[in-house]
Amino acid sequence: MAETAPATNGTHNVGNGDSAVAQANGSPATYSAPSRVTLHLGHLPSKKDIKAPWPRTPSRVDPNNPPWPATRSHHATMGVRLPTILGKAIDDASRTLNEQYAEDKIVDLVECLERMDALMADLSGNAKLRPIVDDGEGDVALWNKEIAKYFQGKDFMNAPWFIRRLHECFSVSKYWKDYDVFYRQKCDTFSRSTDAVFELSMRFAEPFKQSENMSDEEKAESERLMFLELTQVCLWGNSTDLSLLINMTEEQIKSLQSTGGDHLAATEKNILGNHLNQLWETVKVLREKTGGRIDFVLDNAGFELYCDFVYADFLIQTGLAKQIRFHGKRYPWFVSDVTRKDWDWLLNTMVYGHLFPKASEVERESLRRLGARWKQYEKDGRWQYEQHPFWCTGYTFWDLHSEAPDLFLHLSRADLVYFKGDLNHRKLTYDCAAPASIPFDIAIGPMASAAGAPKICSLRTIKSDVVVGLGDDGDAIAERLDKEEPGWKISGKYAVVLLSDGRPGEKVRFA
Repeated sequence: MAETAPATNGTHNVGNGDSAVAQANGSPATYSAPSRVTLHLGHLPSKKDIKAPWPRTPSRVDPNNPPWPATRSHHATMGVRLPTILGKAIDDASRTLNEQYAEDKIVDLVECLERMDALMADLSGNAKLRPIVDDGEGDVALWNKEIAKYFQGKDFMNAPWFIRRLHECFSVSKYWKDYDVFYRQKCDTFSRSTDAVFELSMRFAEPFKQSENMSDEEKAESERLMFLELTQVCLWGNSTDLSLLINMTEEQIKSLQSTGGDHLAATEKNILGNHLNQLWETVKVLREKTGGRIDFVLDNAGFELYCDFVYADFLIQTGLAKQIRFHGKRYPWFVSDVTRKDWDWLLNTMVYGHLFPKASEVERESLRRLGARWKQYEKDGRWQYEQHPFWCTGYTFWDLHSEAPDLFLHLSRADLVYFKGDLNHRKLTYDCAAPASIPFDIAIGPMASAAGAPKICSLRTIKSDVVVGLGDDGDAIAERLDKEEPGWKISGKYAVVLLSDGRPGEKVRFA
């Protein structure tokens, strides 16, 4: 039997079934589309404000279904930063072009510049993502799989794909495959860090020694305080992020890089999620273990890498670590990220360079001694530089366990892994708008919960919307700062030092 459709006045209009009855009674048939009524449900229970369960479990997470709602406001920030970054890159390549004399290299670089111009047009027009061209890199299939699965028809305002496209502008060339459009900027920023560089080199040129007149308790306390201060040096060294400081003056850079003791004491109050003391308790027991391996997933080259080296040097000299592995990028990434070229340049410039013409001979000698000691660490294997392809992909670190199981297994063998900087923190937390009160170990998902997950410390100055790990009052703190200091999430004024205990020692398992 055909159904009737209620009319908007609460009665039933004649529908198809009623027309058939009317025709059977000899009346002319009329056919009309069923109409609808609006029901007034005033006596039914009101709709409930049901919150979706967050975070999603790792098995249900993908780019279209993040563990928490995705952040949105960084889209506007990227709309300004990415064209600026690309414009600086074009200027750099143009400068290099003007320094060439061989025609074949000139023509090859002109074609790179034409590809950069096309990239700028795509960026300005907010073009749709296209597959990565097969340029011989081992990551092409990974990128294009993700585009096909999750990003078909999506717009271009996506920073990882932008950087990979920028790399493609050179990787398909004949002579310029390894060209780094950010190299000059990275070197220049370090050269303008004179005060902060010598503040540290003059203190640490000679191997660290405790006074023999101190008691064991005094030595332990002195070591603890030095560890806490150097952790802050390592943390705030992240202020030198070229993608943010492109137009800063030398005086502004000096202000950000101040490493004096008074400055560090004043800035600790700006560490909103502060696990410094728990970090010390974690690190000090490593000396009692066999192994004592600490890893750094690096962020910025130049002054930040220099601060990382100072910190790592202290860990080696005090026996808090016996081996340190540094994880960098295989090719230029996000303007100032460390590559092997940046690593070698810094060490060799310290030992052989003339980068600071106004420095005294004593200052230059302090820098040479530091550089020589660090190069010796590398020669004897206590420092090792590594560059796994995974670090230059668009995956978050929630995917590390499944997409790079060899790397996850490798990291699981470290006693502690430091993740430096804002981008690494965003990748740890899936770049989501999680509540500020969410504990860090919950926010990083499988990097804390998977069997064998290492202890992880995130050292991060806050430069984007993702903020977690601020404790039970975290939401109130974030709301207060939103009102009192709009833009606090991108200013670099605040920071977090967050620790996850992980599940070290458990056997790593893969599905």
